[in-house]
Amino acid sequence: MNESISPLVLASASPRRVALLQQIGISPIVHPVDIDETPTANELVTDLVVRLAREKAQQGALETGGEHPVIGSDTVGLIDGKVLLKPVDFADAEAMLLNMSNRWHEIHTAVALIYQGQCHEVTAVSRVKFRELSCDEISEYWQSGEPQDKAGAYAVQGLAAVFIERIEGSYSGIMGLPLFETAQLMREVGLSYTNNKSAEA
Repeated sequence: MNESISPLVLASASPRRVALLQQIGISPIVHPVDIDETPTANELVTDLVVRLAREKAQQGALETGGEHPVIGSDTVGLIDGKVLLKPVDFADAEAMLLNMSNRWHEIHTAVALIYQGQCHEVTAVSRVKFRELSCDEISEYWQSGEPQDKAGAYAVQGLAAVFIERIEGSYSGIMGLPLFETAQLMREVGLSYTNNKSAEA
């Protein structure tokens, strides 16, 4: 029998992650954490995303006293084995989007759930195929302001939806929190994700 949890701590300031949890009935305590996201020597990006999700959850548990379950998450995009970062300027965004034009790229999102002193982890890997993009529409997209603070220079849930020809995997994972995998983690440890209410940290 599932145990009702009231509330769940989200160790993130991301409004998208909050909205995604609310979509499945969870109103989390939002508790942003500050951790060192510097990769370690020879650390694979796929390992980094898991470690950062874990460290966010651990820090959130530490700072909130460990009374409630805590979720941490981290997302990274990859193309040709290289990380898709936030663009530093228009030229950077244009180069990035042209590189993704008419090609597939990957989005890795790791989720860590700390509950009763144990850390449970899962990673969702999704693939996104862009249609062919022109320089003019990339310029127009940049002027919208949307890509300027987005890793990979685009937001799947925003105007860039018209660029996306196909998705394989988790749409919510591409946004920043894979709901199927998150709910599965919660079920595996006996937590309910229905009728979850928020409370003050």
